[in-house]
Amino acid sequence: MEAGGWPLPRTTVGPVTVPPAAPDPSPPPQGPASPAPAPAPRRSLRVNTLIVMAGTLGSRLSGIVRQQIINLFDATLTDAFTVAVRVPNLLRELLAEGALVNSFIPVYKTLDTADRKKLAQAFSGVLIAVNLLLMALGIFAAPWIVDLLTAANSNVDPALATYMTRLVMPFLMLISLSAVAMGLLNADEHFKESSFAPVAFNLASIVALLLLPDTATWLAFGWLIGGVAQLVVQLPALARFGVLPTPALRGHPALGRVLRQMAPFTLTAGARQVLNVYVTRLLTNSSQFPVGTQTGYANAEALFTMANGLFVVSPVLALFPRFSQHAADRDWAAFRALTVQGLRTTTFFAAPMSALLLALAPYAVSLFNLGRDFEVAKFQAGSGILTGWALALIPWAVVTVLLRTFYARERTREAVVVSAAGFVLEVGLYNLLVPRLGFLGFGVSTAISGVLMSGALILMYRRALGFPSREVAGHLLRVVPLAAAAGLAAWLVSLVMPEPGFIVPGVVGLALAGGVGLAVYLAGALALRLPEVAGVLRRLGR
Repeated sequence: MEAGGWPLPRTTVGPVTVPPAAPDPSPPPQGPASPAPAPAPRRSLRVNTLIVMAGTLGSRLSGIVRQQIINLFDATLTDAFTVAVRVPNLLRELLAEGALVNSFIPVYKTLDTADRKKLAQAFSGVLIAVNLLLMALGIFAAPWIVDLLTAANSNVDPALATYMTRLVMPFLMLISLSAVAMGLLNADEHFKESSFAPVAFNLASIVALLLLPDTATWLAFGWLIGGVAQLVVQLPALARFGVLPTPALRGHPALGRVLRQMAPFTLTAGARQVLNVYVTRLLTNSSQFPVGTQTGYANAEALFTMANGLFVVSPVLALFPRFSQHAADRDWAAFRALTVQGLRTTTFFAAPMSALLLALAPYAVSLFNLGRDFEVAKFQAGSGILTGWALALIPWAVVTVLLRTFYARERTREAVVVSAAGFVLEVGLYNLLVPRLGFLGFGVSTAISGVLMSGALILMYRRALGFPSREVAGHLLRVVPLAAAAGLAAWLVSLVMPEPGFIVPGVVGLALAGGVGLAVYLAGALALRLPEVAGVLRRLGR
């Protein structure tokens, strides 16, 4: 999850009846576009991955600081703000990061330099027009949108949420244009500027929150100031690499291909928003959850997205252009090898993070409490939700990699049908488990959905290309027990640590108990001679 966005993909899947995604023996139709030129020299995947992970780490850490400052505001204000920013974020995956990156890059990679520039102009022009329309609609319909998002007996002030919703609606335009910039840079494997752009978002927001009055107006404008910064810092790189588009409402033969690839995301996004609306309404139900629950959810969201973004999304983002290139070249042996590499890398990192978050969630959530007089409702909500989400990291690492293998082959329909079915089913899981398990039910539902969707995508991949089951299963059978041992060690150490809640015991607990857990995991990985830990140690030694 990106700055301000929904933290994790939420999908689960029932029986799959879509046809197999078998590779066509002949290349897909390219329209009148010219063949792509010979690829320029590229950085190694390891360098690209480290760049993206460094940018993500900076983004998530600065995001934690931003969320710490927001937690100093009154819970009534922060709960309303959390509902307000949901509104543009309901659409950002469709118009920004998810749909754009996964639909635009595979088509863009098949074009020559001249056609790439023309496609970027046409696509950015269409995107601006759509965003202007949706922004106007969101501002006008804000009261009805807030009413849809909140329960009848809401623990959130509806008038305040409506006011802030109208103020933050332009964020959708800013994040959409920022995603265009990111897509153009990433397509040619320029990751540095786009990876560190979210850091600019957070730093600008932090400055605004510290300098401006702590009112609803300036809390919302601080969000917009961050959105402007995230876009602006990418513009010099676009100009330097000669890919800065001049938006224009004009056609292009490949534009239809991009839009057709994006169309299935409408189904996925629609189903996802059913889930998002359900979750928001559930959290605002005053008969079930107290004031401060929305903010606690956002705190857990920030921590989960830090772990998920750094150790799962970042490596996959670095791999995606290479997946797309192998698919364009129809080099399926290299494509399968890259799949194994992606699954091994992400699960190697996700496994210990999952175990440590499960064992130390209250200590992690304590990072947001800069004062000893913290609001207990926020802390309890954040701790319970994060504990459950920790269970979802490993299955969602598998899901995140496999989804990109479908998008890279322009086999979007199969992936999004499974995803959309999963979102609808997860609503049912929430309805079933949250009343029984409380905050833990959110994460358990997400973990179940991740396991089910992983299985469905593996079956579909196998039918198309032959899934490397032996390599992946052998790797998981080693890292998962190691992660369990690391989590157990961290939990045992936490038993003698000060009680979590305030930031100081939170930091001490994470440093000591988390450090012991990581040491156990790395020692086991070295003993098993896992190649991933050797690569990490080589990089640390430089």
